[in-house]
Amino acid sequence: QVQLVESGGGSVQAGGSLRLSCTASGYTYSSNCMGWFRQAPGKGREGVATFATAGRSTYYADSVKGRFTISQDNTKNTVYLQMNSLKPEDTAMYYCAARRPPCLSTTWSTPESYNYWGQGTQVTVSS
Repeated sequence: QVQLVESGGGSVQAGGSLRLSCTASGYTYSSNCMGWFRQAPGKGREGVATFATAGRSTYYADSVKGRFTISQDNTKNTVYLQMNSLKPEDTAMYYCAARRPPCLSTTWSTPESYNYWGQGTQVTVSS
């Protein structure tokens, strides 16, 4: 079984930065098939930044392009989300997710295509 544990959330002022981490344990798929989602109150779960096609592709929500960066460290079995220039609208519960290869680009932002989820870490951005 796969366990995903997120950390790094917190409360920051607009314009600040946070770095989220997701560490996988147990049987794990390639980190190239992992990514980040978020869910704000009253909204559905939204794809934020993911790897796809075994790391050959990286996808970002339009709302975070230029501000967020997804990266990985395979030696630590960890995926990161560097979030800069945070805005109040970034406030949400952030979830790490993983799926089986081939992790096609077509479904990069579809929650139903992901098999494993972390418990979530809260990010709150104040104005």
